[in-house]
Amino acid sequence: MESSEALADIRSAADTISAEDASGSPLHEIESLCMRCGENGITRILLTRIPHFKELVLMAFECPHCYERNNEVQFAGELQPHGCSYHLKVPSGDLQVLNRQVVKSDSATIKIPELDFEIPPEAQRGTLSTVEGILKRAADGLVTLQEERRKVDPGTAEAIDNFLINLRSFAEGNASFSFILDDPAGNSFIENPCAPMQDPFLSIRFYERTPQQQAALGFLADTSEETENNSESNFQTEEVRSSGSGAQGFPHGLVGAVAGRRAIAQGNSDQFAAALCRYSAPEEVETLPSTCGACGAACVTNFYATKIPYFRDVIVMASSCDLCGYRSSELKAGGEIPPKGKRITVCVQNVKDLSRDLIKSDTACVKVPELELELASGTLGGIVTTIEGLVTKIFENLERMHGFTFGDSLDEMRKRKWQDFRSKLKKLLDLEVPWTLILEDALASSFIAPVTDAIEEDKQLTVEEYERSWEENEELGLNDIDTSSADDAYKSASSAAISQ
Repeated sequence: MESSEALADIRSAADTISAEDASGSPLHEIESLCMRCGENGITRILLTRIPHFKELVLMAFECPHCYERNNEVQFAGELQPHGCSYHLKVPSGDLQVLNRQVVKSDSATIKIPELDFEIPPEAQRGTLSTVEGILKRAADGLVTLQEERRKVDPGTAEAIDNFLINLRSFAEGNASFSFILDDPAGNSFIENPCAPMQDPFLSIRFYERTPQQQAALGFLADTSEETENNSESNFQTEEVRSSGSGAQGFPHGLVGAVAGRRAIAQGNSDQFAAALCRYSAPEEVETLPSTCGACGAACVTNFYATKIPYFRDVIVMASSCDLCGYRSSELKAGGEIPPKGKRITVCVQNVKDLSRDLIKSDTACVKVPELELELASGTLGGIVTTIEGLVTKIFENLERMHGFTFGDSLDEMRKRKWQDFRSKLKKLLDLEVPWTLILEDALASSFIAPVTDAIEEDKQLTVEEYERSWEENEELGLNDIDTSSADDAYKSASSAAISQ
């Protein structure tokens, strides 16, 4: 922008930015107060987008009087349905890991357990930097007031000096450490240079936000006792109206049979429940009071238990919020924990194979040998879809998680790597070559439907059981389960009943 142009006010700039497309937004200059000298400086605002990531508002402030400079990143897109936690292991002497790009939102917290160090959300606003840059910026922030601390509290100043030595050593790669980025809004990101392959140094976990995090992000979260009591009484009144037994029920025909022979596809809650009903006809769908996972308002969860042939008993749950419109659906395995894990292998050769119904549980690993693709357990969560839908969802998730896939900062070698991966994936979905999908589930809670009436007649589908390792049992918490007391009580009760 030329210096002769008039500076815009904040309201007009915001209106212009909101009215224009993210890719074509102009640069705006706004007069704003300098917090150091009290004179007016210039803030430059640009709405842009990182390819395959999110819309961002870039702001840079400069004061011509005292030469104060500041810049920050704010997110212009929507909040994600779940929070995210990135755990990056930084080996000693590996400068490439320190150079990984990091997007930190306003709500993100950074932790380094080895130093017992935490950067709270308000300490560093939204930034686009690297691991090394964030650590050095934190060190520079601690140095700022050291002279004043030495005058007031020499002991604290000396402790901070010692801490800064360790922090700068970590930033230079002289020691290994863990870099944890936790964001309840789900809008932060750490680059994965191995994408679309699994990164040996980086792990990602998604989680449900707590009521306190919901309130901090601006969601409606009324946790007062009076509201809870009113909500509970309202639910009880509604249940009494619906059914004398206290549980709302209606015939299965109203819920399901309309799905016919359609494949199970991940859609809204009603379609999800309706498609599953074709496997078995439950007597009724029941309801229970719940709270919305997005805004915390009171809502209703519909659920029923059914059985899928060649699989097991399952519980289908679906809920929707009338206040914010959030919808969720999930499928939980019922019954006891099986003694062995299950490995399902299917050879995909035709369109019918792509349309096979598929259930992937939270504990399942997904492998596609032809793509050299492997997803660890917990990735994507539990989903009900088809084989084609699963592969498509995997690629969409990879593009969303690795936001710098085709940006200007990506080098040519890694760009070609992604392009080769996309071409291979397209060949698999177009069935140009046969390929193999493997679901490995330690809890045997995953399922791929056969294309024949009898599963043993499906030659392309292989189901095998395997013994879980001690590490798998430990991760699932099975090593700590002790049912000996319950078994003894059951045997005693059975013996007493027989003797009588």
